[in-house]
Amino acid sequence: MDSRKLVVSAAVQSSSGLTVRERRILTSVNAGASALSLAGSAFIVLCYLLFKDLRKFPFKLVFFLALSDMFCSLFNIIGDPSKGFFCYAQGYSTHFFCVASFMWTTTIAFTLHRTVVRHKTDVEDLGPMFHLYVWGTSLAMTIMRSIGNDYDQFGAWCWTQTGRTGKVIHFMTFYAPLWGAILFNGVTYFQVIRMINNATRMAVGMSDRSYQFDARADMKALNRWGYYPLILIGSWAFGTINRIHDFVEPGHEIFWLSFLDVGMAALMGLFNSIAYGLNSSVRRAICERLELCWPERYRSWLSSYVKLRDQQQAESELVSLKVQDQR
Repeated sequence: MDSRKLVVSAAVQSSSGLTVRERRILTSVNAGASALSLAGSAFIVLCYLLFKDLRKFPFKLVFFLALSDMFCSLFNIIGDPSKGFFCYAQGYSTHFFCVASFMWTTTIAFTLHRTVVRHKTDVEDLGPMFHLYVWGTSLAMTIMRSIGNDYDQFGAWCWTQTGRTGKVIHFMTFYAPLWGAILFNGVTYFQVIRMINNATRMAVGMSDRSYQFDARADMKALNRWGYYPLILIGSWAFGTINRIHDFVEPGHEIFWLSFLDVGMAALMGLFNSIAYGLNSSVRRAICERLELCWPERYRSWLSSYVKLRDQQQAESELVSLKVQDQR
């Protein structure tokens, strides 16, 4: 290594507060976690493209969520791009698709709220508005972040320059809309869960057995819906804390906090693919396709398993979201 490279390495180490070995660990963690998210998101995208039965409006939203996660993970896994075009491409693309990812979660929450709480049946007509909202917001946040900033190579990622103005712009164009989405999702799912809880108590009071059966199916969905806002919180809480710490104490990064920041943020696509994508309809479509190439002696067992799972969950998940009438 020549003297110039030694100077650059020492400058990066001193400016970030991390050793070369620690930065290599973070690079590996980012690549590994992003690869898992890429695989999970690509699986959901592939299921949507292969199985026509899944191409209903609610799952279309999940498809675009998985698509955004897939490209976010793809650009995030590029690793150590050279300065210039590739550095700009990685920085802008990762920012754009990561913002689009949590924007799509708000459309899913909105659709569920409008269908279950407000009893509206026009959600499919809002599809073009959803695209304008998600892609437009993502583009606006990406353009705003580029104003007064310049991407530069910094380890395995391209970040804005380390000035306080760049950090403020980064926070306002990424973490502010992120936590706005978390707040919106949390309030929305709270209202959905509260309504279903109230309806369940009314059914018990009226001893309406037929409705009690539907309410029990709806209650099974509560466990799943309640985790949706926690995905974004778990994925970005450490990143938010790390950004605040870096703003208060610039150049003094904490390795364990950076480790959790990089690892959890890169796993967002995997978490989304499991929570939003791997539902009963997806499993049923996969099992039906596998049954065609499954050995004859195992087909009856597979068919029985699929029917059992369908009875337990098919009507309680987002992809089979039903329009509930006024009670």
